[in-house]
Amino acid sequence: MKHYSFILFYLFCNVFIYAFQGSFWVYLFCFFAFSAVVVWGAFAIELRYFVNSITHKQTRTKEIALTFDDGPTEFTPLFLDLLKEHQVKATFFCIGKQIEKFPETFQRIITEGHTIGNHTFSHSNSTGFLSASKMTEEIEKCDTIIQQTGNIKTDLYRPPFGVTNPNIARAIKNTHKQSIGWNVRSLDTVIDDERKIYKRITTRLKKGSIVLLHDTSQKTYNVLADLLVFLTDQKYSTFTVDSITNSKKND
Repeated sequence: MKHYSFILFYLFCNVFIYAFQGSFWVYLFCFFAFSAVVVWGAFAIELRYFVNSITHKQTRTKEIALTFDDGPTEFTPLFLDLLKEHQVKATFFCIGKQIEKFPETFQRIITEGHTIGNHTFSHSNSTGFLSASKMTEEIEKCDTIIQQTGNIKTDLYRPPFGVTNPNIARAIKNTHKQSIGWNVRSLDTVIDDERKIYKRITTRLKKGSIVLLHDTSQKTYNVLADLLVFLTDQKYSTFTVDSITNSKKND
């Protein structure tokens, strides 16, 4: 996708030159159009505009990945109980600060066979405005806590809010991470109605989907309970995200 960015930028520059010699309004329109594309690319991780993120698995099997962001929290043990009951393994993208708050829960995630990913140390609201060095520090600090608390390493990384840009791309490269996105976004931190969240997920599921959820509320726990029943009824199996990256390494 980076090549397309350069091509788009080249075309924009040509239009810019033409427009500057001609109509100011044409120039202004082109400027805002290009800016809109860049902003869209920054917030839509599935476009792979700045970072080549994995957003799904190429498979003919009815299987999906459940991923949980922003934990561990006081709700995570409930999620783990439910996953254990249904014999489902998931991928947890953990925040360093949260690991420090709930080390026992973090260790339980690992003990019960789930996969761990890096979700930065602080999940800063300013993520999109941080320098490459600051983003690198955020990732490395989370790595350190993961290692110290769980005695494991991970090459999986999920950008907070799904935001990517050149600085974040550089930080991912610096830390040798594989960026993991999604193609089914539950919006469980935005939508209050549990049935709407459930419907949003189940109507978007495809073979190989990666589903974004958050182990941060009772609401999402309730949705997960119904979703696991749905997966069983529809004969979906589950996979963890590391199974994709491991297969890529072995190719």
